[in-house]
Parts: sequence; C-alpha cells; structure tokens
Amino acid sequence: MSPITVRQARAEDAKAMARIHVQSWRETYRGLVPDEILDRPDFTDRRERFWANAVSDERYSANRVAVAERGDEAVGIAMAGPAEDPDAHWPVQVHVLYVLAADHGTGAGGGLLAAVIGDDRAGLWVADPNPRAQAFYRKHGFRPDGARKHDRDLDIDEIRMVRHIAEPRP
Repeated sequence: MSPITVRQARAEDAKAMARIHVQSWRETYRGLVPDEILDRPDFTDRRERFWANAVSDERYSANRVAVAERGDEAVGIAMAGPAEDPDAHWPVQVHVLYVLAADHGTGAGGGLLAAVIGDDRAGLWVADPNPRAQAFYRKHGFRPDGARKHDRDLDIDEIRMVRHIAEPRP
C-alpha cells in the first residue's frame, strides 16, 4: 500500500474532490441524513461546481484547501478558512474534512487537518451522533464547547468542537 501524501488542492482536482465528498457523505451519513439528499442525481455535479469554485474563485482565497492522495488517487479532502461563528474566539474554522472509509486510520485525516489549520486555534461543527469523527477531533485536541445546532438542509444535529492551543511560554 503506497503512503499517503497531502498537498494543496488545484483546480483540476475538483472532479476527484467531488467524488470523495459524495462517497464520504454516503459512507458516513447514510441513516442520519435523508436518503433523498444522499441519492440526488445531481449531487456529484453540484459538489464538483462547489470544489471548482473553492479552489479557483477569488472570493475563497482566504481558505486553505488540501487533498490527500495514495499514489495518484485522491482519498481525502479538507478546507478551512476564517472563523464564521459570531462568538468565535479562534481564527480558523474547519469547514470540510472527509476521508474515504477505506483510508480511515492511515493518517490521511491528520495530514489534511495539519495542512489546513496547522497549529492554529480552530473550531468546527460535527454531526451528532458521529462518534468516529468526534473521536478523531478529540485526538487532535478539539473539545465540545457546549454549542449545538440543527442543520435544516441536512436535517441533522451538530455540536461545535474547539481546539485551543496554549500560548508558548517565554
């Protein structure tokens, strides 16, 4: 099995990124998100347009977008950008982090997270329940901060998790 590498996403990655996004949602959210959302005929096309914009449109230039690869095949995606929550006291928000189920546990997720947030303090919203993802984020220093919301578009509950990095000592 070839090693995982992580790199900045490029415009030509949009199709592969859409495939990963859709497949990961189907692997992760089947049974949590209504099937009609996961099985929409235009789901992959919509995600491809999203990723094409995310990596090439100037409006998203403040975001960091990365792809994890095994050999020449993309197996994971991530995107982070400026914090959007009005009460955020952290500079970065993770918007997307998905790794294909076959590559869970390979280091792809940790590599993607490092590529898009580095050592920054950060926040994110994660589906609840989603014990695997929540455990992954805990392993990387994130903790629930008590905030909850319901995503009406996906009909799913989410909790916010935040990572606070200690300031270096003088």
